[in-house]
Amino acid sequence: MNNKVAAFDGWIRSDFIAINSELEQRYFDQADPANVVGVGDDLKQQLQAVGREHCIELLAQGNTDEGFDQAFDLLGNVGLYLAACRRHGLSDPDNDRTSPQPEASALALHIAASIGVVPRFATAHLCTHNRAINGHYKRFTDLSAEQCFIDYNSKGILAFKRASEALMKVLPLGISHPIALDLFKAAEQALLEVHHSNQQLFAQLDPDQFFYGVRPYYKPHHVGSQVYRGANAGDFAGINVIDMLLGLCQANEPAYGRMLVEKFLYMMPQDQQILRECMRQRSLLDQFLDVAATQHRSSWYQQHLTAFLRLCELHGDIANQHHEQLVDKYIVKQAQAMDQKHMGQLTASGPQLAGLMKSLTDLRDRRAGLQRHDIVTSYTALQQLRASLNT
Repeated sequence: MNNKVAAFDGWIRSDFIAINSELEQRYFDQADPANVVGVGDDLKQQLQAVGREHCIELLAQGNTDEGFDQAFDLLGNVGLYLAACRRHGLSDPDNDRTSPQPEASALALHIAASIGVVPRFATAHLCTHNRAINGHYKRFTDLSAEQCFIDYNSKGILAFKRASEALMKVLPLGISHPIALDLFKAAEQALLEVHHSNQQLFAQLDPDQFFYGVRPYYKPHHVGSQVYRGANAGDFAGINVIDMLLGLCQANEPAYGRMLVEKFLYMMPQDQQILRECMRQRSLLDQFLDVAATQHRSSWYQQHLTAFLRLCELHGDIANQHHEQLVDKYIVKQAQAMDQKHMGQLTASGPQLAGLMKSLTDLRDRRAGLQRHDIVTSYTALQQLRASLNT
């Protein structure tokens, strides 16, 4: 890491966090904690000015070709700075035609184009690729809710990845291979860890701190002339690999396919490759359907299908857990108590809350394999497989 990159990284890990934390305290001290207008303007200008100077220095330095990891890490720092400017009202896509932080935008666009990712901070920057120094990793604030959110999201993401890797290893072996049962059990253990991690998150995460002091850093904002949505905890390949290999979601279904296309550049390049490879594979559910009529009395079929259906059930339980606890408790119910003038800029993904809830509900029902008549789900196929057990 060269001196200019190191200086910016040091600022992000220190004064940047201190300024954001002080601003969050000032917002919380108001009757309307969602208001940022006219609050802490001195600190906001300090944050914007210091970050701008770092970006100017780095732009002048140009590409030093220090490899993907260094470039991705620097992009994360620029992205955190732009997201903080958005959070504090220093940029606003509803009023701006382009980013008011042109130097940071230019730097972000240059780095992102060179490594093939979106030009803003992504989930990986805070979760799976967030290098700790002396036990401390990068974040926006010192709020306990932010640390809780990052810690348990990171644990959940890594467990989802382990589950997806186990399922991918079944493909070259085949569903009847004895080792496939071990891989199904490994995937089950990983999904149980996701479920437990979510339980801990929802038990410990402070709703007010999260809604008013953490969530706003994930809002859409300009980079240059284009608005990019906020980072999402689902911006990694593993969860979609599980969706598709279990046969609960199909890449050729329009709404789900659009979601996959939209999230590609928000993922690490290696995740992009994994997801593309998975989209070309036939689901394990279809493979069980292929042999159900001829193999349903086989011991391997009964054992392996039981384990497979357990995975489908667990994946659906996690989707329902996320929807009913995180989305409902930490977003919908909090939004109901918020001043209505702030509702237009509530969500990180861009759509209004009602539209977001519709898409999240549809995704939950696909992952749970529920019976729906307006969207494609795996309900009928799962029922057929369940009926083939012990018959």
